[in-house]
Amino acid sequence: MGRRTISLVITAALLLQPLAVRAAAPAPVGAEHGMVVSAHRLASEAGVEVLKKGGNAVDAAIAVAYALAVTYPEAGNIGGGGFMTVRWRDGREAFIDFREEAPGAATATLYQNAKGEVVPGLSTRGYLAVGVPGTVAGLELARQSFGSLPRGELMAPAIALARDGFILDQADADFLAEGAEDFAKDPPSAAVFLHDGRPWRKGERLVQTDLAHTLEAISDRGADGFYRGEAARRIVAASGAHGGILSLSDFEAYRALSRAPLDCDYRGYHIVSAPPPSSGGVVICETLGILSGYPLGQMGFASSSEAHVLTEALRRAYHDRNLELGDPAFVHPDVARLISPAYTAQLRAGIFMDHATPSASLGGVTPSHEGTSTTHFSIVDAQGDAVSLTYTLNDWFGARVMAPGTGVLLNDEMDDFSSKPGVPNQFGLVEGANNAIAPRKRPLSSMSPSLVTRDGQLVMVVGTPGGSRIPSAVIQVLINAIDYDMTLTEAVDAPRLHEQWLPDILYYEPFALSADTMAALAAKGHRLQQVGYDNQVAAILVGAPALGAKPVGSDRLYGALDPRLPTGSVDGY
Repeated sequence: MGRRTISLVITAALLLQPLAVRAAAPAPVGAEHGMVVSAHRLASEAGVEVLKKGGNAVDAAIAVAYALAVTYPEAGNIGGGGFMTVRWRDGREAFIDFREEAPGAATATLYQNAKGEVVPGLSTRGYLAVGVPGTVAGLELARQSFGSLPRGELMAPAIALARDGFILDQADADFLAEGAEDFAKDPPSAAVFLHDGRPWRKGERLVQTDLAHTLEAISDRGADGFYRGEAARRIVAASGAHGGILSLSDFEAYRALSRAPLDCDYRGYHIVSAPPPSSGGVVICETLGILSGYPLGQMGFASSSEAHVLTEALRRAYHDRNLELGDPAFVHPDVARLISPAYTAQLRAGIFMDHATPSASLGGVTPSHEGTSTTHFSIVDAQGDAVSLTYTLNDWFGARVMAPGTGVLLNDEMDDFSSKPGVPNQFGLVEGANNAIAPRKRPLSSMSPSLVTRDGQLVMVVGTPGGSRIPSAVIQVLINAIDYDMTLTEAVDAPRLHEQWLPDILYYEPFALSADTMAALAAKGHRLQQVGYDNQVAAILVGAPALGAKPVGSDRLYGALDPRLPTGSVDGY
């Protein structure tokens, strides 16, 4: 997930002071039967059409994911990887890990020079930055395990969008233009994502013929159509020709994995989220465990007291994230201990209301990195089954290379490893040896596709892109809804804070804190820094527009899409 600061015209909900959020945020979008919230309107439409045909939430997720690979190449992909959290109406839960893997030839010093110094750019651009993609394997495992419709039917919308093209709106054109300089350096990318050598414009039709052929091969042969087909051969050949280390055996050996999701409780609500190699569930549950001991509702939204305890809780959770977590095939953190009430109470006891805790005092390595250009979508079907899926190329457009004849933009996920333990990555995260590079290892991630239940009933589906800022965003949406009684759109739109242990900075979005609150926090010893927008929360609330509220008419699903990114839609029926 590559780092990217989004500079946009933000809706009024983000431009007003925090206490005015309720008056500014629009009502959530309602639907009676099924709903899809994604980062591109055409992908949302594809998912809803599957639901209307009787497909379940997993069927719709497969259609949406492949459609995003065509319409949202910034982060939608078949050249990357991610995580899927699933829940059925009868209470069963599942989690699919399709995170990318390091090639078999990878070494711990892959991105260091002879002096042991990290070489800038090696892990973020070009074929040496590419991990073995997992998306196709993950989607096929989900379909085989939980789907109900044929693969060809689910992939048909994406194939048509690639083969016949789609008309670009202004946001589509603006995003493609952001990669134009790098596309020009890679002829296969330039052939697709530049139009006669210039950026694409609104109203023009983007056709991706090679990608259509790759999708057709997957539709015909499943995962073998990608990992043991022409696409893999072309990617490996291009990698070898341009200094990369991918091999055919890397593709043949890749497997998506089923894991048990991570669960915890907060004020009567049950959170279902991502286990390692994602750090998301641990950070969410550990932070909420600490916050459960504070009366946030009485403190008040965006008050100095609330901001202080939120920052201190995040500081401790990210400290544990960066030092203890990693690929469970290589490291074995005691996750149950990290999210236990006893441990979070111990951490809470070390928080003092009159001063900030210096991050260095928590111990560990000294000042890691993670891309923010990911995408998330949330789905609920007519039966009440739900999917929360986050996947990524890491950086915006990944490594910004495309193997000739594939139409597939490749990830730069190797940058999510610690190129050198103790040295910050592109997102400023500082990690220890647990996330060091090793062959066939999966890099630590912050992706947090999550579900919330109460009394055994589905309440919310939520997730977001944003790199290291993913868990903190999900946490704040949850406490906004649970502690502050916000509607879903209010909870999603509200300005946010972020703290990740190192660097020792409290980041805040524009208008998240008043001048008085910032002064009070600074007096406690917090170092504050304003940042732009990296998240795009996609969420669905089940039952009513707010927790404990009444439904509107016959609608039972209520969706919200973060205004921080000007694409996507809430679509339902």
